[in-house]
Parts: sequence; structure tokens; C-alpha cells
Amino acid sequence: MSEFESLPMAKALNAGLRQAMQDNPKVLLMGEDIGPLGGVFRVTEGLQAEFGDKRVMDTPLAESGIVGTAIGLAMRGYRPVCEIQFDGFVFPAFDQITSQLAKLTNRHEGGISMPVVIRIPYGGHIGAVEHHQESPEAYFAHTPGLRVVSPSTPHDAYWMIQDAIRSDDPVIFMEPKSRYWPKGDVDFADRGRTLHSTAVAREGTEVTLLGHGAMVSVLLQAADLAAEEGTSVEVLDLRSLSPIDYGPILESVRKTGRLVIAQEAPGFGSVGSEIAATVAERAFYSLESPVLRVSGFDTPFPPAKLETIYLPDADRVLEAVDRALAY
Repeated sequence: MSEFESLPMAKALNAGLRQAMQDNPKVLLMGEDIGPLGGVFRVTEGLQAEFGDKRVMDTPLAESGIVGTAIGLAMRGYRPVCEIQFDGFVFPAFDQITSQLAKLTNRHEGGISMPVVIRIPYGGHIGAVEHHQESPEAYFAHTPGLRVVSPSTPHDAYWMIQDAIRSDDPVIFMEPKSRYWPKGDVDFADRGRTLHSTAVAREGTEVTLLGHGAMVSVLLQAADLAAEEGTSVEVLDLRSLSPIDYGPILESVRKTGRLVIAQEAPGFGSVGSEIAATVAERAFYSLESPVLRVSGFDTPFPPAKLETIYLPDADRVLEAVDRALAY
């Protein structure tokens, strides 16, 4: 493997999983159709042939059973990585994740660890049917005991999946499925930043745009369009939804005086809501306008033919930028 390579995110995740399995024989992969098929998005392609069916295990269609088994394996010293085939399929496992996985370490006063990673392909932009394009990250970010992260680039995907597997705490690993295929440079020698850190994706001076996962590419597109109109926009990639690295966010807001938060998830009770409240508390006197949010609507995800109306795009982001600058 060369030091640099241009890969789609799906291949970068595959490489990261392979590296983690080579580094630690206690790393196991579990999920529906992840073996010979390589998963519906081919993220685990070739791994069962390389590591065997005792380490890359096809499971029944039973998400609660997958996560429950992973909890037992973690108690015995393994580091299981569970794939939830699509975002909307995670809810049969919700009780295991929020009532057991998230609480066991605290329940035992730190006497046991839960090094379990739950991989969840999430979000829209793929024209899929009901339960295949949702953004449930706020449920897990709200749950103490869980770490929640989401890469936006192949480079981050490669390094973040390995960092998540090394964590002794459970990690909900949200993979923006619409970013599985676009290629990006992966530096195999230097991760560049830690797992729970906010990154500056583009520097600017007048407005801060903040998002995670697939939304980062939308914000960068909006920043390009804003620059054509003479507006300097800074773009931040949240990367970690719990815990949140507020340092770069507050630093950027104190510089620009304006913050627009964008997400695919519905706006009410969301990660964006939490960030907006915290920024208002901690950087109030630096704000030149209210913190604005651009999100999916507070409705169930619509049929595929309506997803472009539901999902925030560059135009909706730019409309918020204009409102922020108008104050």
C-alpha cells in the first residue's frame, strides 16, 4: 500500500477495518450479508476470505441479537464491530444499545469496558425507500455512555474507524452513505487529527458554516458559490457528535460573528439544536446575528422523488447565510 491513495469512502473503510483486524486478533466483524457479499455497500468486501468466517460473521436478520451478542463478546475481551445494514434498521437494537451497551461500564463502576463499534450507514441522497435514508444520530448523541462520530472524507473514514475500534467505550459510527463512492486522498501515514475533534474544512472570515457527514460537501459547495459573490465563508466539519469539540467552533464564531448549522436530520431536538444553544451560552457577545439552523423538515423522510425538497442543499444554506449577514 502506498503512503497516499485516492479511494472512495467505502474502500477507505474497508482498508481501515482490514488494518484493525491485522493489528488485533480480537477484532471481529458481525452483520447481515457482510461475508461473501461484502455488505450491501461492499464495505466488508474480501474480508471474510482473508480472515475467515469466525472473524467476519454473517448474522441472522436480527439487529437486537447482533448487538446483544456483541455485548457478550465484549465482556469476554473481544472488540466486535457490528454493521447495521441501513439507518432505519437500527431501532430493533435500540434497547440493547441505549439500555445495556451504553450503561454497562457505569453500572459496574468502570469494572468492565464495552469496546463495541456499531456501524450505521445513514442519510439521504441515494433515492431509496422508507427506513433507508434516515438520520437517527441525535438519539445516540443524547445517550450518556455512547461516543458518536461521523466522517465526511475517505481519509477520516480510514483513521476514524480504527480509532473507534481501539476505544474502550462503545462508539456509534455513522457513515454517510451518499459519500461512499466519491473518491478522496487518504494519507496512510498520518491521521492528521484525533477521533473527537472538529476540523476546519475551509477558512473564511464572515460566516461560519458547521455540519457533519454528507452535509460537509454541501457546505463546501455553498462556500464556493458564496465566494463568487464576494462572501468569505468558513466551513467546519464536526466529525464527532458526542463528545463535541467546541474549541474550533467557538474560535471560528468569535472570528466571523455568525454561525449557520446544517444537517440532514430534522431540526427539533437535534445535534444542531444543542450546538446552537451552547454557542449562544459561550459566545453570546461575539455573535452579530442569531445562530441559524438549516435541516431536514420535522416530518418522516419522504418518498425518494421528494428527497431533494426535504434535504438541505447549497441554495438553502446560502439563504441562511444571506439572513445571517442581513442583521
